[in-house]
Amino acid sequence: MIIYNVTTNVERAYHDEWLHWMRHKHVPDLMATGLFVKHQVLRLLSEEENGITYAFQYYLRSQEDLESYENTYAPIFRAEIQQRYRDRLVSF
Repeated sequence: MIIYNVTTNVERAYHDEWLHWMRHKHVPDLMATGLFVKHQVLRLLSEEENGITYAFQYYLRSQEDLESYENTYAPIFRAEIQQRYRDRLVSF
């Protein structure tokens, strides 16, 4: 099992809208690729002054599935997030 972790700090002013979009659009779209077997959302306790931090963890069966995601889907999803939220969040 492989965990693909994305940690994101989002500005407080955009938090509610972003979290709703993540839960109802972005995560379902990732899961619909068929590459991920489950996911979990964790809110980190150590918050920045102007933002709230989450870890989104996505589970894959294999390294090959991760490579498939990175090569086929990740550029599309990253572009969508960049277009929608620009400098309102930072992810790693």
